[in-house]
Amino acid sequence: MEHVHLAVEEDDLYSGYNDYNPTFDSEELENDVGFQQAVRTSHGRRPPMTAKFPGTAIGARPLASSFGSRIPMVSSMGRPMTGAVQDGAARPMTAVRAAGYTSSLTRGSNFDPLGQSRGPAPPLEAKNEDTPDEKIKILEKKVNDLLEESCMAHSIGALQLALEKAKEAGRKERTLVRQREQSGNADINVDLTYSVLLNLANQYANNEMYPEALNSYQVIVKNKMFSNAGRLKVNMANIYFKQKNYPKAIKFYRMALDQISNSHKEMRIKIMQNIGVVFIRMGQYSDAITSFEHIMSESPNIKTGFNLILCYYAIGDRERMKKAFQKLISVPLSIDEDKYLPSNDDPGSNLVVEAIKNDKLHQMERDLKVLAEKYIMTAAKLIAPAIETSFATGFDWCVDMVKSSQYVELANDLEINKAITYLRQKDFNQAVETLKTFEKKDSRVKSAAATNLSFLYFLEKDYDQADRYADLAMNADRYNPAALINKGNTVFVKQDYEKAAEFYKEALRNDSSCTEALYNLGLTHKRLNRLEEALDCFLKLHAILRNSAQVMYQLANLYELLEDPQQAIEWLMQVISVTPTDPHVLAKLGELHDSEGDKSQAFQYYYESFRYFPSNIDVIEWLGAYYIETQFCEKAIQYFERATLIQPTQVKWQLMVASCYRRSGNYQKALETYKDIHSKFPENVECLRFLVRLCTDMGLKEVQEYATKLKKVEKMKEMREQRVKSGREGSARGRREGSAGSAGTSEAVKTVSQSESKQLSPLLDSGRGM
Repeated sequence: MEHVHLAVEEDDLYSGYNDYNPTFDSEELENDVGFQQAVRTSHGRRPPMTAKFPGTAIGARPLASSFGSRIPMVSSMGRPMTGAVQDGAARPMTAVRAAGYTSSLTRGSNFDPLGQSRGPAPPLEAKNEDTPDEKIKILEKKVNDLLEESCMAHSIGALQLALEKAKEAGRKERTLVRQREQSGNADINVDLTYSVLLNLANQYANNEMYPEALNSYQVIVKNKMFSNAGRLKVNMANIYFKQKNYPKAIKFYRMALDQISNSHKEMRIKIMQNIGVVFIRMGQYSDAITSFEHIMSESPNIKTGFNLILCYYAIGDRERMKKAFQKLISVPLSIDEDKYLPSNDDPGSNLVVEAIKNDKLHQMERDLKVLAEKYIMTAAKLIAPAIETSFATGFDWCVDMVKSSQYVELANDLEINKAITYLRQKDFNQAVETLKTFEKKDSRVKSAAATNLSFLYFLEKDYDQADRYADLAMNADRYNPAALINKGNTVFVKQDYEKAAEFYKEALRNDSSCTEALYNLGLTHKRLNRLEEALDCFLKLHAILRNSAQVMYQLANLYELLEDPQQAIEWLMQVISVTPTDPHVLAKLGELHDSEGDKSQAFQYYYESFRYFPSNIDVIEWLGAYYIETQFCEKAIQYFERATLIQPTQVKWQLMVASCYRRSGNYQKALETYKDIHSKFPENVECLRFLVRLCTDMGLKEVQEYATKLKKVEKMKEMREQRVKSGREGSARGRREGSAGSAGTSEAVKTVSQSESKQLSPLLDSGRGM
């Protein structure tokens, strides 16, 4: 604070500007002892500067200002400037050239310490690309760029482009080698040559150009400059395996195995596993077992254990199947699920767990566990019927082994598979009994078992039991979409469509990819006559199941109901592209074209439908009528004769056959046909009328006989109609008399009628369902 001067009103703010340190007074230099001593030293004897102002110290010359020349300056704090002598001590003067100052400054020049006024720097000297070394570097860069482009093209699935880039890289690399030879440079980039050849061979293999790939691999393997090239014999063996040349594949696998040291244990295990797979393809199960057993003793893994079980199953060795299954379930997965559990004490560790629980490493671990469970389930289902006298006993043994292993949660899934096996064997009672044992298990297993039971009872049309087990499955696991679908189905058959739609929607909320729920929801909207909503459901389903004929047929049917036959025809054409031999779809196309007035196109589809399914009465009737309409009655006969074979008790088809004969002018054949019909249906009035007409036209004697029979049949028919009419009048009179009776009698009749209606209700519903 002692150097701080406070300005007061009486002080002169500009005082002190004319004061200067006597040290800077050039007029007194002759009397300055320190200056004179410096002049006498070697510093003073230096050659004179060529600048206009001699000397390097600013203190040797007073600075000029706009207020006047030769005015020495001092700071406002009273501090002497650099170079001043303080307390009588001599101090050498300081050079200021490094800061951008120079003694050669002339009056009026600008301050430019960075030299920006000199303009931009001259351009760099261009490289001479004509030199051999530069050409070699450029070629190397081009080869590396082509290799990278080839690999990138392969990564995105552009195999042909990757091969073209690999070939171009090979051509550039050969040009590079020739360039080196011409320049006298004997150094060859072995790594670059190896990379080019290997990439070319791989791209040939990816494009299934196996002979070219084998030649490229052979070039690498035979070149002594490439170290460890013998490993590529594994690639050559893989190609021979794809070509189903199994003996040569084994030969090259073994050659590769001989050239890989024991330090690369994992590589050797993979090659031995490939050898075992090749032996399985060749049917040499004993040799395959030898390879797999060695792997299971050295480095056991899930895939090898499963293959070993397959080999034992192929040779029918029960005991070794059991031992192999025990080895399979004892293979360690080295997965620590505890590290993904959050800790209540350490927030930092919880953040780490949150970050890693969905990373790629955890996903790989989950995939490995799912794969292991799949192999174990498949192996158990495979060996269960073979290791014991019955498959149930075998399943029980597998379940006991799994319960004592690290896959204890798979035991319940195995028991459910046991029930499904019963279903495949048509043993529904055993399947139901097996599934009922899960009613006291945990919620997930109980829900799965109850879902299957509900499905079974639904197939057996025991809708009450199906509804009961659907409720049980939902109570055990409300988020089980299969349980919700089964519940919706039981409500659907009871015609409560609104409630069924709610269950299907809930199933979709739990699993948006559940196609069964979406399909059933579309059917429900269709029953409720919400055609636009149903159309939306089936369009969404078509986006998921692109080739589902059922979905496309439903879309066609909806467009037909929406009175858009052209769209319906387009969707049916898509159905035909998936199932070209479906007779019902072909008949529907014929019906739509017929309604549009296109008879020729309708005839084509009806004819195709008849060709694939010649027993559809509607199609037969349309084709026969079409030929009659087009005046080809002879061709219509074959269709009506087929209808007669399908429905022999229907007289109209036989009458149509006789009518075709009559229309075509074959009266004799028509007469014979009518006589045959009369023998089978003697009371048919229409047949007798045509017989009378034909006999009259042909002048036959039987005309009187058939005329008498016709009158008799007509009279009997008239009497029958009168009898029916009188019976109806009598029953109406009885009902009027009954309405005047006692109240007790009326109540009794009402009770009986209600009972009868309850018994007939299911039959009526069944009839409507058909």
